[in-house]
Amino acid sequence: MGYGVLDGELVTASSRPSVSTTGPQDGGVNVSSKLPPPESSTSIHIRSLVIASFWLVVVCLGLPTWWWTTSIYRARLPLQEMLEWADGKDSEAQHLVRTTQHALDDLNEFSAHHLRLRLAESVVSANGTSTVGSRSVRAENMASSGHIDAQEEAALTVRLLLAESASTINAHVKPHSTTLDVFYAPNQIPSTSSSSSVLANFIASQLQSTFAEEQATIAYILTSNQLSSSSPSTSGGMGQSPQISQSVAASPRESRTGLSRALSPDVAARLARQMTRSLKYAPTYHLTISLFSPTASPSTWDIEAAIDEYFTPLLESFSTISNFTVDTQVQLYATFSPSVQPPEYSEEHGVWTLRNEDLSGFINAAEWPLSPSIGAGPTLNFVLYVPSRATAPLVVKDSLASSWLIPQWGGVIILNPSTVDAEAAAVRSTLSKEDIQPALFTFSHQLLSLLGTPQSPPPLPLRLQTLTRVRAASLLLSASSTMGSLARLTVALPSIAIPETVAAAVEKTLSHLRNTCTDLRDGRFQDALENARIAEAEAEKGFFEKSMVGQVYFPDEHKVAVYLPLLGPIGVPLVMAALKEIRRMGAKWKQRKHGG
Repeated sequence: MGYGVLDGELVTASSRPSVSTTGPQDGGVNVSSKLPPPESSTSIHIRSLVIASFWLVVVCLGLPTWWWTTSIYRARLPLQEMLEWADGKDSEAQHLVRTTQHALDDLNEFSAHHLRLRLAESVVSANGTSTVGSRSVRAENMASSGHIDAQEEAALTVRLLLAESASTINAHVKPHSTTLDVFYAPNQIPSTSSSSSVLANFIASQLQSTFAEEQATIAYILTSNQLSSSSPSTSGGMGQSPQISQSVAASPRESRTGLSRALSPDVAARLARQMTRSLKYAPTYHLTISLFSPTASPSTWDIEAAIDEYFTPLLESFSTISNFTVDTQVQLYATFSPSVQPPEYSEEHGVWTLRNEDLSGFINAAEWPLSPSIGAGPTLNFVLYVPSRATAPLVVKDSLASSWLIPQWGGVIILNPSTVDAEAAAVRSTLSKEDIQPALFTFSHQLLSLLGTPQSPPPLPLRLQTLTRVRAASLLLSASSTMGSLARLTVALPSIAIPETVAAAVEKTLSHLRNTCTDLRDGRFQDALENARIAEAEAEKGFFEKSMVGQVYFPDEHKVAVYLPLLGPIGVPLVMAALKEIRRMGAKWKQRKHGG
C-alpha cells in the first residue's frame, strides 16, 4: 500500500483489485466496487471442520439418541403358537380319543366330548362294607386313553347290581349322588366271546343321555368360537404375513362336521337363550337380597337364620367353582316405577295382576337402592317384594306366576300372604324364617340359572361337575381367542409397542392353557378350571396393556406435525452449508485438474 498526492488530494494506492465503470462522455462518473479479500486456506479449512463437526454431531450423536428415545420396543411374541391356540389346534377340542368302548364310540359323534370307562379297584357300599354281586364302573369325561392315577376325578360312577328277580334292565340315580345304579338279571351278563350285549348297549345309552346336555353345551361354545375366529374381520384382511393368514384361515373340517351333528337347531336355540341369561364366569360373585314393601310393614325379617339354613348349603356346594359374598337390606315405602301401570284386579281368578310388558320396568332403579356392582365381582340382585294389603295377592297376568328371572341381573319374587290366614299375614311386621323359606328356594333355582348350571342330569353334584367342565372349556376358548386377537393386532400394527409385561403375560397364558388341556385329558377338572381362570385373566391383562393400547391411536401424520417445526430451522442451515461446501470442493477439484 502506498501514498501519493494528485492535484492537492491524498490518494491511497491499494493492492486490492478494483473495477472501474465509465459512463457516457457527457456526464461520466467513475464508480469503484471493491471485492472482499480472498479467504486464506486456514479459514477455509476451519470452516470445513466446523461444518463437518456439526454433521458428525447430528449423525453420530443426534440420530442415535433420537432413535433410542423414540423407538418403539416390541418384545418377541410366539405369534404362530398364539394363532394355533386361537384356531383350536392345540386345545382339548382337537384331541381325538383313539381307544374307548365300541358302544360309546358308535353313539358319540362329537370327538371333543368323550367318555372313558375303567373298572373300579374296589366296590364299597355306603356303610363301608364290600358289596357282593356288584361291580363299579367309572365314567370319566373329556379324557383320553392312558394311565389312570389317583388324582383323576370320575364324572360318574356306574354301579352294576345283580337283581335275581329283574326281568328288564333299569337304572336309577339318587338325588344327591354321583352314582348310577344299574340293575340287571343274571341272564343278561355278556359272555367273554361276544363283542356286544344288551347290557353294554344299555349302559352306553344311559351314559350318553346323562352327558347329552354337557356335550351339546361344549359343542355350542366351540361353534361360537370357531365362527368368531373365522370371520373376515378377525382372520384375513389385516395385513398379516401369508403364513399367519393361512394358519388363521385353516379350520379343521372334521371338527366342524362333528359340531354340526352334535347340535340341532332347537338345541342351539335353547343353549343360546341359556347363555344369554347367565353371567360370565367370575371367581367371586356378590349377592344382594333385598326386602321391598310399599307400606311400613314388614319392617324386619329373620333373614340371617334363613340364609344359614336354606341358602348357605347351596353356596358351599359352589365353593370349588366360585366364591360368594352376601348382604341384605330392607326398603320401606318402595313404590313402582312410573312407567308401570297399577295392578288390575282379575274377577276370574280373584287376584291382582301385573301385565307382562310391565315386568321389565318393575324394578324402580331411580328410587330403589340396588347397586349394580359391589366389589370386584359382578353383583346379583334378588328382590323379595311384599305387596300392600290392598293389592294382595299379586301375580303376573297370564301365567299367574309370582316370580320371574331378569337375565344377567337377578330375580324377583312377590311374597303374597297365605290363603288360610291372609288377614293376619298382611299386617305382619316381621317375616319369620319359615315365611322366607319358599322365597329362598326360588332364589336358589334362579341363582343356578344365572350361573349357567345345566338342567340335566338331575342330581346337583353331577350338574356342578358339568358346570366345572363347561366353565373350564369356555375359559380355555376365551383365552385362546384373546391370544389370537393379540397376535393379529401385533402383525397388523407394526408400530405398536409391545412391552415385556405383555410378553410375560402371553407366556404365562400359553403355559396355563397347556396345563388346562393336560388336566382335562387326565380328568383333573378342578385343576383345569383353575388353570383356565388364570389363563383367561392373563390373556385379558396382556391384551389391554395401557402402554400398548395408547400407541394404537397415534398415526404417522402426528409425527410429521411434531418433527417438522423442530427439525426445519436446524436442518435447512446444515443442508445449505453442506451443499456450498460440496460445490466449493468440486470447483477446487476441477481447478486443480485443469491446472495440472
